[in-house]
Amino acid sequence: MNRLKTTLLLSLLTVLMVLMGSALGGKSGMITAFVIALGMNFFSYWFSDKIVLKMYGAREVDEHDHPAFYGMVRRLALQAGLPMPKVYIIPSDSPNAFATGRNPQHAAVAATEGILRILSPDELEGVMAHELAHVQNRDILVGTIAATFAGAISMIGNMLQWGAMFGAGRNDDEEGGAGGLIGSLVMAIVAPMAAMLIQMAVSRSREYLADETGARICGRPLALANALRKLHVASHSIPMQEARPASAHMFIVNPLTGGSLLSLFSTHPPMEERIARLEAMSRTST
Repeated sequence: MNRLKTTLLLSLLTVLMVLMGSALGGKSGMITAFVIALGMNFFSYWFSDKIVLKMYGAREVDEHDHPAFYGMVRRLALQAGLPMPKVYIIPSDSPNAFATGRNPQHAAVAATEGILRILSPDELEGVMAHELAHVQNRDILVGTIAATFAGAISMIGNMLQWGAMFGAGRNDDEEGGAGGLIGSLVMAIVAPMAAMLIQMAVSRSREYLADETGARICGRPLALANALRKLHVASHSIPMQEARPASAHMFIVNPLTGGSLLSLFSTHPPMEERIARLEAMSRTST
């Protein structure tokens, strides 16, 4: 269901992109914006792992530095049928973890010092299985595709706004065409917001899928549910000061403290729903 939802959401982004190109007055503007967005996200796809790991001061470890943690990741990777990823520790007391890398052969998982302290071995295993699920499900690629379309739509929206300011589309408007001045202004404002909401929905859908896949990898849905419950409380009491909005979606729980924001704009699903799904999964598997 989550895979189907992701497919439908990406299809909506595609349709929105085509409509924006039509409103702009032809294919050339759409193609230009798409190519620019594609180039930006291509760079992000290839180099974001190094950038984000450096941003959070992550330190690579091996089995000699952290034998228990490293061994846990190696065992889970074997169970998931994945190559062994690079393993990193983030010097932060805020409990959290994320995965990155453009494909399973170039993947990395990172956990904070805080998460290693507060979770039991079973709970930590559930968290790392969730992160390996992101690698297995190619979520970095899916996120890049969604970001490419959303970025291109935003650029076209800016073009439409500038075009409307200088009178573009007036002739079409007089003829009653859909690409008229008013239509262009509405599209320029509404479409980028819709694209952002769809991109956030894609991110939430992939989190649900990673929970499900991770629970199957480790074989203990309740361990992951208990870990999420602990992390939800602890991440609010010990927020990650160095967290950045651009990378917040990568973490297993949102590192940003913004409880007043509408959940509609969140990259993470409601924690209560995630836990409820895992508990239901545990009941059906017994």
